[in-house]
Amino acid sequence: MKVGIGHNQGPTMERGGKYRAFQWQKARDAAMPKAIPLMVVKMHVARARALGVDYPTYAAVRKATGRDIMGLLFSSNALRVVRAEAPYIPVPRQEIVSAVSGARKLALVHAPLNADMVHLANPVLDATAAAPKFTDSWSAMRDHLGGFVNAQKLNRDQVLIIGDTAVERDWSTAAQAAGYLEAAAYFARN
Repeated sequence: MKVGIGHNQGPTMERGGKYRAFQWQKARDAAMPKAIPLMVVKMHVARARALGVDYPTYAAVRKATGRDIMGLLFSSNALRVVRAEAPYIPVPRQEIVSAVSGARKLALVHAPLNADMVHLANPVLDATAAAPKFTDSWSAMRDHLGGFVNAQKLNRDQVLIIGDTAVERDWSTAAQAAGYLEAAAYFARN
């Protein structure tokens, strides 16, 4: 069936939709194991620890995306980098970020901070770029974030965004990222 302009790609109105959904769920449940093997859980717990996230957060991201987290994208607010003349991550947060292993450590910095200066001052970060502007449209924000993530040779759904404001929470949706985690929660656990 070909859909025309203005169609929202919603559910089909053909008969039997509920039955097909029931059958799909039944087949999916039959294909999925009832319990995750202990060895896999131990590997996931170790991976979550290496990323600095708790296991429930890591498991939720894995379940939602089907992928491992390969990058942590911090906002300058989350890192507490606020002064252009001294763009350093405070030592306690810098130690937590440097302990992350097996993932790229990325940062988006808000104006008036300069992304290159933040990167030079904080070698613990693998890459930095300017954050989307507060006035950017949704599509401009999506393209900006997606371009930065793709430049790191990562898929968007492999990156967990760690931020501190509602605007930064929107980055996760706009970029189709793996998820969003409040900076207070991320840095409190470590």
